Amino acid sequence: MPRHARIAVTAQVYHVISRGNNRERIFWDDDDCHAYLELCRRYKARDGFRLFHWVLMPNHVHLLLEPAAGCSLSRTMQGLQLAYTLRTHKKYRSVGHLWQDRFKSFVIERDTYLLECGRYIERNPLRCGMVTDPLAYPWSSYGAYAEAQQDAVTDLHEIYETMGSSGAQRRQAYRDYVCGDRANEEEEFRSRLARGCLGRDGFAEAIHRQAVDQRRPRRGRPKLSGNILK
Repeated sequence: MPRHARIAVTAQVYHVISRGNNRERIFWDDDDCHAYLELCRRYKARDGFRLFHWVLMPNHVHLLLEPAAGCSLSRTMQGLQLAYTLRTHKKYRSVGHLWQDRFKSFVIERDTYLLECGRYIERNPLRCGMVTDPLAYPWSSYGAYAEAQQDAVTDLHEIYETMGSSGAQRRQAYRDYVCGDRANEEEEFRSRLARGCLGRDGFAEAIHRQAVDQRRPRRGRPKLSGNILK
């Protein structure tokens, strides 16, 4: 089956999904999760992206991030994935592909769907039956929003700040927002996400036009990619 071209545009928020090769594990213990988050922190420092929501599942990751102006999402993700692969091969004396093909990315309209996408990401452990309370799963950004936990990688976004006049109000409103019954909403969310981007009417068409314009040939030599962070 031919692969669809990944949508890559500037000044947008992306929902990124990376799966283990053949859907096999990429995280075997807590140390692996800590290592991946440390790499996220280092790549944030290098590339300047903002990471709004995330979850590390045993065989895949979800990231909702906003690249810095002029910084390529592909450059960041390729470096992050390769750095984690090298670390994993060294620890487990393994070889071969760790990740399944290329990562998937979906453009998310910030003002209308950023919070909904974050909720979808953080509810992954609930949908998989791993926990009954998202706070019981330590490897997501949920704790940063619901309990003000400090994890050194999560950037609280502006929409969250409008959920209450105080920190306690925002945290309670967020817990109610994420923990309610969302089965029908999540099914609709997946259906809309299958189009490659998520936004109001006209948003998808505008994004595709921008992507086509950015794919047009430019004069000059391409820039060399940066070094891998280890």
